[in-house]
Amino acid sequence: MAAGVPGVIGVAEPPLDLDLVTVPARQGLEAVDILRLRDGVGPVLHDGTCDTLGFLVPPGTAAGWDLPGSACTQTYGGGRGSGVRGAAEPPVAGAGWLVPPEGAFAAATDPVVLRAALGEAARTIEAVDRCR
Repeated sequence: MAAGVPGVIGVAEPPLDLDLVTVPARQGLEAVDILRLRDGVGPVLHDGTCDTLGFLVPPGTAAGWDLPGSACTQTYGGGRGSGVRGAAEPPVAGAGWLVPPEGAFAAATDPVVLRAALGEAARTIEAVDRCR
């Protein structure tokens, strides 16, 4: 598990040449909707308890990821470029596909676009919670 974010999906063997941004499920679901509207969502995983979602992002994203409330896990694929297109099983133990590779608009979600969608999702959730 990634430090500081409870319930974060952990990367399983064999790893892929993609990093994994993990967020709380509520924020992640909002972000998935935003990204789908803009044709920007790559494959997305959910953990077995549906507490978190994991967005597959290009390798190297983990080195600069610093969005509070999320974690980015570096994978260790060694530059094979294998990706997940056509993968029947999710690349993470105990996870399932929310957006499978064949249903995604891209092989991975652009981290800049993801960061913007997660910010918009957080603002949407905050607004909804204030109206209760």
